[in-house]
Amino acid sequence: MKKTKVFQLALILLAMTTSIFAQEAPKYDIVTTSKGDLKMTFVGHGTLMFEINGKVIHIDPVSMYGDYSKMPKADLILVSHEHGDHFDKEALAAIRKDGTKFYTIANVAKDVDWAKVIKSGDVISDFSDFTVEIVPAYNIVNKSPSGDAYHPKGNGVGFVFTFGNTKVYVAGDTENTPEMKALQDIDIAFLPMNLPYTMTPEMVADAAKAFQPTVLYPYHYSQTDPNALVDLLKGTHIEVRIRDLR
Repeated sequence: MKKTKVFQLALILLAMTTSIFAQEAPKYDIVTTSKGDLKMTFVGHGTLMFEINGKVIHIDPVSMYGDYSKMPKADLILVSHEHGDHFDKEALAAIRKDGTKFYTIANVAKDVDWAKVIKSGDVISDFSDFTVEIVPAYNIVNKSPSGDAYHPKGNGVGFVFTFGNTKVYVAGDTENTPEMKALQDIDIAFLPMNLPYTMTPEMVADAAKAFQPTVLYPYHYSQTDPNALVDLLKGTHIEVRIRDLR
């Protein structure tokens, strides 16, 4: 092959590679709040990390989705329920430091002696830059082959963060419950979207139309096409942001 053709091929490959990287979803987004800039890192699946004013919050940390030996140590850890794609002792150990606070449900706390138990209705107010309201997360329709709900009412939870004038809702594993649809003043929402465990795109759209977040991130979506949600919410003011949270 002539040098000119080799060079042309190299340029084509470079252009293709650049295009791929240009289209890659951001690994994090930064939101300005009245308490400072909030950095939201999309670790993977149902796992997130928030940072504000030097405080680090890990939500459902799981080693499968991130290398926690290289991630910032936690000031606060929140675990929504006991399933293995949300609760991982190895990840907890890797991000623990002196003073780390860990809040979770009773079914997780029984296996971690330094955890503090939370339930729906509680509010975490240990930090000056934010509070966290604990809200229910459960199935209404979807059940396991044994007939039990994958996520029974009264067990798992979600989290509503208030960072000054900005509210961020991280739903955990849930369907479009009445409690979710009654939420108010949510600016940013992370809603799970995969069957048979959580919601269809139609369920997510139903909930979003009810409580009207400004920005909606589908997360925990596995093989569900997140673009279906974009189509369902056309004509609303809700901005759907698709990130690598499969």
